[in-house]
Amino acid sequence: MTSTLSRAIANYPNRFDPAVLDALPDRLQDTIRRRTEVLGPGYTLIYRTPVEFVSGHGAHLVDRDGNDYLDAYNNVPCVGHAHPHVVEAVTRQMSAVNINTRYVQDSLVDYAERLLATFPAELSKLSIACSGSEANDLAMRVARFHTGAEGIIVTRWAYHGITREVASFSPTLGAGSPLGPNVRLIDPPDPRLVAPGSTLADHMRAQVRGAIDDLERHGYRLAALVTDGAYSSDGIFTDPVGYLKAMVEEVHKAGGVYIADEVQSGFARLGESMWGFARHGVVPDIVTMGKPMGNGLPVSGVVFRPEVSDEFGRNVRYFNTFGGSSIPVAAAAAVLDVFEQENVQQCVLENGTALRAGLEEITRESPYVAEVRGSGLYVGIELVKDRETREPDRALAEDVINDLRDRRVLISGTARGANVLKIRPPLAFDAADVTRFLETFAQVAQDRL
Repeated sequence: MTSTLSRAIANYPNRFDPAVLDALPDRLQDTIRRRTEVLGPGYTLIYRTPVEFVSGHGAHLVDRDGNDYLDAYNNVPCVGHAHPHVVEAVTRQMSAVNINTRYVQDSLVDYAERLLATFPAELSKLSIACSGSEANDLAMRVARFHTGAEGIIVTRWAYHGITREVASFSPTLGAGSPLGPNVRLIDPPDPRLVAPGSTLADHMRAQVRGAIDDLERHGYRLAALVTDGAYSSDGIFTDPVGYLKAMVEEVHKAGGVYIADEVQSGFARLGESMWGFARHGVVPDIVTMGKPMGNGLPVSGVVFRPEVSDEFGRNVRYFNTFGGSSIPVAAAAAVLDVFEQENVQQCVLENGTALRAGLEEITRESPYVAEVRGSGLYVGIELVKDRETREPDRALAEDVINDLRDRRVLISGTARGANVLKIRPPLAFDAADVTRFLETFAQVAQDRL
């Protein structure tokens, strides 16, 4: 058990080390030991001192002792923990019926029409599943059926899910989860990787073209390029916009499709638009959604161009017992209600701008901060041992993350070097939350940065 957990700690940032269990308070020790006895393999906790929560509201979580924590990490409760409108909608539906897509449901059709109205007209078909992993699994099945090909391109440290298929193109899962022989890795869109005299669009086009050539050399035609619009696991790269067009052009030339994984970047997370891909002026062939869709209920979606998906539908039966059932759909519809009623996208844009500006000011003179980057309410702070060499400083990142946790502010880490602070709160994060975050971060930065 210990060796398995140790490998998990090595592969993923900010994991609790079970070797220090005896140093925790007695009650916490007991619960963690009981947890270890009954839960299956692969589970880990986060923070050096794990924390137990009993309630939440907006961007706040409350522990068993009544302490309020500012949640700047969890994107699953998209419109806020325990949002009353979502709670009421789910409760009302649970009191009525929960039925699946084999039966006529006005609510399902209404939701599909509302959601699709947020997409370009070319994307007009919706399938519903339960998780982002399922959504990406279905997207890849359709891509392979449509193209008759197997090759897949993703970024170097991408994460797209945990099914066997999707894990095969999720390099961030580490060496214990092998990539498929039909998978090729390319750079994330980091402008610092671009050669002098070139552009990010040229660099990314060359990366895609090289991956396609290598796939073909090994007998694989291209099925799909899959990217997360925030490049979350690669270290959060959201700007500059525009390079994606060149990548998609190369994919289409090779007969492949472009799958936009919007599990992280969708639902206005990046501020300027409802969907991350829209910032680049492109229309994907397939779009996947997950975590934020139902504000915590297990619901996900895949949106298709009909010319990509219709033949699959005529030849392959797809049924998901809980995907599209009444209760998750009620939650998802309530999320869209909140977006409309509370002007969520504009709030994300305003509060995200204030958050990044404050962080840039706090870290401007630090020799250990290479860059503050991001868009909307998705921010990364890259911590390094030296600004010139940009050598990742994982230890410093974990110190900052845990210092913030001790001051009751929650974030995590990302990137291959686990040295990028990941700030990704519920979209209910408001101006007061921004102020609290910046004040607390400034205290930690004074000591660490």
